[in-house]
Amino acid sequence: METTSDTGRRQARPGFWQYPGAAPGVVDEAGAAGDMPAHLTGPPHGARDIRLGMALGWFSIGLGLAGLMAPRFMARAAGMPDWPQVLRVMGMRDLVSGAGLLNRPDDQLWRWSRVVGDAMDLGIVGVAAIHPDANRRRLASTALALASVGALDLRAGNPPRRTPSHGTLAGPQGGQRVQHAVSINRPPGECYRFWRDLARLPGFMQHLASVTIIDERLSHWCARGPAGRKVEWDAEITEDQPDQLLRWRSVPGADVDNAGSVRFIPANGGRATVLQVQMSYHRPAGRAGAAVARLFGEEPMIQVRDDLRRFKQLIETGEIPTTRGQPCGARSLVSTLLRKGADQ
Repeated sequence: METTSDTGRRQARPGFWQYPGAAPGVVDEAGAAGDMPAHLTGPPHGARDIRLGMALGWFSIGLGLAGLMAPRFMARAAGMPDWPQVLRVMGMRDLVSGAGLLNRPDDQLWRWSRVVGDAMDLGIVGVAAIHPDANRRRLASTALALASVGALDLRAGNPPRRTPSHGTLAGPQGGQRVQHAVSINRPPGECYRFWRDLARLPGFMQHLASVTIIDERLSHWCARGPAGRKVEWDAEITEDQPDQLLRWRSVPGADVDNAGSVRFIPANGGRATVLQVQMSYHRPAGRAGAAVARLFGEEPMIQVRDDLRRFKQLIETGEIPTTRGQPCGARSLVSTLLRKGADQ
């Protein structure tokens, strides 16, 4: 039997299990992506992963059939001695890997089976190189081709790490989507009123230098970019549902095309809020700009997570705790150069 106290404890701890629409990885269908210009939207990672797995599967099937049906031709083309049985075994292995990938194109186990197969093939080429009947020039070309295919298979077996609050969208110069949620011990109305006063946002968003209100819907934003660069844009509020939702997007001509939404989801009987932020944006410097941003600790995914943590601290306690001014040890040279350390 579940006691009343057990039920109370469950209700007093709001989490994503209670609010599926606020869970990381759940995209608001009418939210950030929908407000973005068309060049910032594209197929999700899952679709691209499946297409890659299918392509590798058909590639394996083709190699496997060639090895089984024409092993001597394949051996001559690769510069190997007349080893038909070896080529048939390699072909059978490729067929098994290909069938597995076609059946489960997103399964990392089958992708790694190709990596292991590539390593085995390179080993066989190495052994063939010392055989007197081998064509070493063709073997060198075969080894180079196997290494290239192996690099592709290794890349497929190690996809980029993606956290639940972050996803990359297809598009020129690499559009991105960032989403994160946090539970706050304040009513939705209070959180909404704080957030709706846009001029207060720089108080907890460290990358923002200022937000200037133009009118009821338009505002001018100024942000700090990597290496001290300033980025500015005008934004308009496209939807405003008091105590529930704010949605915005940048106007044409912005330094950074962006759009997003903030949802204020009631929790714990209306005494708390699950605040969900979703944003889509377009880096002004493409993928290279994102790499530089990460070097300086200004990657947008990290920014959003830290900004929401500071917002929670500010609205719950009235201040953001800091270690600035407290005694600290000597900083390393790297911390000094990157302006990281005890004062953050």
